[in-house]
Amino acid sequence: MIRDMLIDDYPQIIKLWRSISGFRIRSIDDSEEGIRRFLARNPGISKVVFVEGKIAGSVLCGHDGRTGTLYHVCIADDFRRRGLGEAMIEAVLESLKKEHIHTVNLIAFTENTGGNIFWQTIGWKKRDDVNYYEKVIDSMNTIEIC
Repeated sequence: MIRDMLIDDYPQIIKLWRSISGFRIRSIDDSEEGIRRFLARNPGISKVVFVEGKIAGSVLCGHDGRTGTLYHVCIADDFRRRGLGEAMIEAVLESLKKEHIHTVNLIAFTENTGGNIFWQTIGWKKRDDVNYYEKVIDSMNTIEIC
């Protein structure tokens, strides 16, 4: 079952994120309060997938009125290769279409071989014509690598 992510899902979601090898979460942005703000700003777009009564996957998604962005797309190791990730992404894309968003971006870390294969397999195009830059403006927003 796929449904909209709710802030009440946070305890299961953070546990899932911390179980994914190489996953990166930020101390402020990915805190419960940070996710609460994100979901309030982007209602009805982020999704979770349930298997056997527990959250087996999640995707955060937001948009700026023009372009959607996917964050923290993951499926628990035990539930991969069942089509859950693709189904969850399709649900997100349908929600974005309802918001009249026609382009979606994501970041896949270069060392995330499985993730990069997944995105290419479901028809996403890797761009080599842009550089991605980041500036952390709050030094307390540290990264935890799981």
